[in-house]
Amino acid sequence: MDKRIVIGSDGSGFELKEAVKKHLIEEGYEVTDLGTQSADQPRPYYEVAHEVAPKISTGEFERGILICGTGMGMNIVANKFPHVYAAVCENTYAAMKARAINNANVLTMGGWITGSFAGCDIVDTFLNTDFLENLEDWRQKNLTRAFATVQDYEKEIYKE
Repeated sequence: MDKRIVIGSDGSGFELKEAVKKHLIEEGYEVTDLGTQSADQPRPYYEVAHEVAPKISTGEFERGILICGTGMGMNIVANKFPHVYAAVCENTYAAMKARAINNANVLTMGGWITGSFAGCDIVDTFLNTDFLENLEDWRQKNLTRAFATVQDYEKEIYKE
């Protein structure tokens, strides 16, 4: 996996974003932080997600992390972009399944919900789980077909 990550938060997710960013840098990732840059000058979730999601959509980055109060606002905005598969994850199990089953490429979390230590664990799980990892053969075939169908829907919607 590419060791470059794009990340962003609003004011409610700022503290968790800063902890996650520090952790990722310590783990050797190159982190591009598109906001919020200061707790004193928060940016709205929809603006930050609207900057981060296109970086995934165009393939500039393989994975992204967005953090707001609940993770849900960022998730809604990010999923408006083609080739972005954002998932709200509140624990490592959800992060593992979001990657293994849904091939999610954007992790969203809530700064009001998730503490820094848990957030870093969720990020590690998300970044270190591959699509179809540890799934039975029949499930891998089914999910490969399902993901291709989702991509077909996407082509239809976005007239690709």
